[in-house]
Amino acid sequence: MPPTMEQWKHRSKGHAMIKVLIADDHAVFREGLGRILSDASDIEVVGEAIDGASTIDLVRSTPADVIVLDLSMPGRSGIDLIAQIRRDVPQLRILVLTMHAEDQYALRAFRAGAVGYLTKEGAVKELEKAIRKAASGGTYMTQAVAELLIHSLG
Repeated sequence: MPPTMEQWKHRSKGHAMIKVLIADDHAVFREGLGRILSDASDIEVVGEAIDGASTIDLVRSTPADVIVLDLSMPGRSGIDLIAQIRRDVPQLRILVLTMHAEDQYALRAFRAGAVGYLTKEGAVKELEKAIRKAASGGTYMTQAVAELLIHSLG
């Protein structure tokens, strides 16, 4: 059963911790990402998933603001997973962090409901900024994604 709206409203005045879920099938990557994010005073990793099924279970059971989601995990397509998360937990902001270059999946990820797209190659310096932007209700895209979006409109 998905969490209630009251459970999602976990932030109290003066305490603006951003609750983050990490979904990636590589343990070393999840651990490294957790360590990077632990340096941020306003970001807390509250759960991890290792495949499609555990990701759906996690988002349904663990209130959070943002999920950092890999597109290539066992169990189901990353684009399908984004769509399922949007249906099950529409208030959860989905930030894709993947090895796939922007031209392969970014537009499909945004169409499915993601609010940000980063490649693992350039993510370290951009990740905290992207999480904060997503948590505040914004959309995060790199210059490469913005250019793809512009070209897709033409």
